[in-house]
Amino acid sequence: MIIDCHGHYTTAPPGLKEFRDLQIRALTDPAINPSKASVRISDDEIRDSLEGAQLRLMRDRGIDVTIFSPIAGQMAHHIGNAVTSQLWSEVANDLIYRVTQLYPDNYIGVCQLPQSPLVPPKSVIPELERCIVELGFIGCNLNPDPSGGHWKDRPLYDRIWYPLYEKLVELDVPAMIHVSGSCNDCFHHTGAHYINGDTTAFMQFIQSDLFKDFPTLKFIIPHGGGAAPYHWGRYRGLAQDMGKPPLAEHLLKNVFFDTCVYHLPGIKLLLEVVPTENILFATEMVGAVKGIDPETGYHYDDTKRYIDQVDSLTETQRALIFEDNARRVYPRINPILDRIVARKEIAHG
Repeated sequence: MIIDCHGHYTTAPPGLKEFRDLQIRALTDPAINPSKASVRISDDEIRDSLEGAQLRLMRDRGIDVTIFSPIAGQMAHHIGNAVTSQLWSEVANDLIYRVTQLYPDNYIGVCQLPQSPLVPPKSVIPELERCIVELGFIGCNLNPDPSGGHWKDRPLYDRIWYPLYEKLVELDVPAMIHVSGSCNDCFHHTGAHYINGDTTAFMQFIQSDLFKDFPTLKFIIPHGGGAAPYHWGRYRGLAQDMGKPPLAEHLLKNVFFDTCVYHLPGIKLLLEVVPTENILFATEMVGAVKGIDPETGYHYDDTKRYIDQVDSLTETQRALIFEDNARRVYPRINPILDRIVARKEIAHG
């Protein structure tokens, strides 16, 4: 089975944006503040938004299942306050749940957290629990910089994060490190801020002894790990200078990387540097880079094509990247996948 661990509902129907625009306008005019009930999106609109976009591309590229979450760039935790973020997250997560119900064989939910700058992370726990326990989601996206490019909050190893980590361990779900839009003109949101967020999180994990306190806590660092694979020697050396164990012992039982790397040389580097056991297949299709590469004639985000071209991978390694690692990192996915397989077997007699 081919599992894409990194998909966002970037093609959501206009009703979602209309709700968000109204919510933002209500920050200066509370009289127009919308409620969850005001969201007007039909099932047919959801189908139309996916059938001609992500779902079509999944079928064309041979991807079976996508782990799906709200639009990362629009989490925008820096807008409004904790109340704003709470309502927005509930609306965005409820829409993902509807997608998983309409397409139970194709999409599995991951939630947005209602983070807000300088608000203790424990405040997001009720929404995390709702999404995991009630909606059947299997993980969350965690923003290390809710301030949107100004980095006002404490590092990920600070104890202010510990109540959230305790809940992640209790629920047995991982967090994907994922910043949102940038409100700092110095940082383009997908070209700089995203990669900066990935790289910064990796370095924070190196600096800390977080995984001594949480030996089963799991993080996925997307976009191929940001700068980490390219500068692996630098990070090994920094860890050594800090008196930390080798990276394999210090981080790689808990930190994983995805394949949202949009050219073959980058994928080859990732596979050469990072152990196969720590790499999950992903595309972030119809996301940061939507176009076609003129050098290949294929979409930049068709990452399966790159992996298929790496002849040095064994079948066992391919299985780890495409399926087995996702099953291990997202343990709550296993009964869902088993049900999908069972339904397909029944459908095919």
